Amino acid sequence: MIMPRPHPLYPPLSVREHYWLQYANRGWAIFVFVCMTIIYSELAWCSDDVDLWKELRSGSSFVLLRHAIAPGTGDPDHFILGNCLTQRNLSASGRGQATTIGKQFRANKIQKARVFSSQWCRCLETAELLKIGPVEELALLNSFFENYERGDSQTNELRRWIGRQNLSQPMVLVTHQVNITSLTQYYPVSGELVFARRLDSGEVVLRGSITTD
Repeated sequence: MIMPRPHPLYPPLSVREHYWLQYANRGWAIFVFVCMTIIYSELAWCSDDVDLWKELRSGSSFVLLRHAIAPGTGDPDHFILGNCLTQRNLSASGRGQATTIGKQFRANKIQKARVFSSQWCRCLETAELLKIGPVEELALLNSFFENYERGDSQTNELRRWIGRQNLSQPMVLVTHQVNITSLTQYYPVSGELVFARRLDSGEVVLRGSITTD
């Protein structure tokens, strides 16, 4: 090891002090590297968000949206389709979240979209609160949480349906966690926008996602 030459105004460093200075400098370098990595990741994520919205506007992708916050899991035993009093519904926070998501669309230059929704009340309300277009009920988006045995067949049918759609106008599908996970192998939180692209093979691939508080 080559020792540094002593400065005329300062006493020479001992071997121990020299090693300490080396490790201190190395630790500082690691700290700076970690900070830059975090900053770069944040910038990259923001850039990705912009790209996701751009793809949606161009028609090269579509959005799967898990309904906004609705406390609980599944649905009551006395669940009746079309009767919201028998279902798990959006909370006040969920309604606020859905409204915020709609503002995100408009802030990203999407004023109008084709909006399809599960027939569950919490999905329909989420879709309506987006205020980006008329909401059309689509049974293929209905939850199969209580009937997992039909998950594969329903997902395959949904995949075929997506393959037939015209994406020249942005398309938003408001549905449930189980449906999104079955189609994309991704587990979204409530109110999360999942951007996906359809391939010529008929497969649907995940492009990215954006969460909303």
